[in-house]
Amino acid sequence: IADTEAFLMKNAKVKLCLQASQMDGNLLLEDCNPESDFQDWSWQGHSLMNHGTRSCLSVVGADRVQTSLCGSVGYTSWDCSNSLLSPLGSSQGYLVANRKGVAVSNVKGLKAQWQDAADRSVCEEKAEQDRHFLAALASTDVYDHTAGNATLALGISEEELEKLLWFFRREDPSAWNYSVLALSFVALILGLLLLAINVVRNRKRKIHTYGEALQTTQEAELEAKQGLMSVEEYSPAKLGKEELVPQDGRLGDVVVQWKDGTVTSLYTES
Repeated sequence: IADTEAFLMKNAKVKLCLQASQMDGNLLLEDCNPESDFQDWSWQGHSLMNHGTRSCLSVVGADRVQTSLCGSVGYTSWDCSNSLLSPLGSSQGYLVANRKGVAVSNVKGLKAQWQDAADRSVCEEKAEQDRHFLAALASTDVYDHTAGNATLALGISEEELEKLLWFFRREDPSAWNYSVLALSFVALILGLLLLAINVVRNRKRKIHTYGEALQTTQEAELEAKQGLMSVEEYSPAKLGKEELVPQDGRLGDVVVQWKDGTVTSLYTES
């Protein structure tokens, strides 16, 4: 199925074949050359792939047609009916030949009809490719090249085979790409939120640590001041002054200590 037969895409009006550019994604109308890989096309599901560039026929913008990577966001699926090719799922028009090459237009004449080298419709090529595909699905036997006998290769039911083919089908991956983009955006927002929370917590932690250090310093200074006050209260100088007061006074004596340090009795003994 992967090696589907290639065919030329010849326009019924100008009798030239569609050729993909080797340098860029542009399309040209050249004389038909079956030996050129850049004029070989094949149906891959609903896509038209060029064998020379390994890229698919796609619509860009309103009416411009070129080749792009198969499976990318910009590639196009095609509907084929009565030799007319139109973008699948849209009403843009049909693939037509013009002076510049090819484009999408609403014209339905010979310019919009595409044939192979045997003047058969490219739609017949698609129908034949679909028949080969269905025949491959219906058969569970393959040829054993080493033994030369037909043997059962898969050994699975048709329902499981259909599930596998559904899993590996080729379709527009736009939904998947947009989902991955949305998840990346959510992850970015979550990372920025976690970063902001971490910054705020670090700042609060530093402020708390600084406050504890300041409080510890203040308590140490207060304890030092209290120690100095205690030393001053019990200094020897102060104790010497207190000892200047006579301790052997008798009951009823009134003693006065003057500024010059002398101590006298207020009432002398009669």
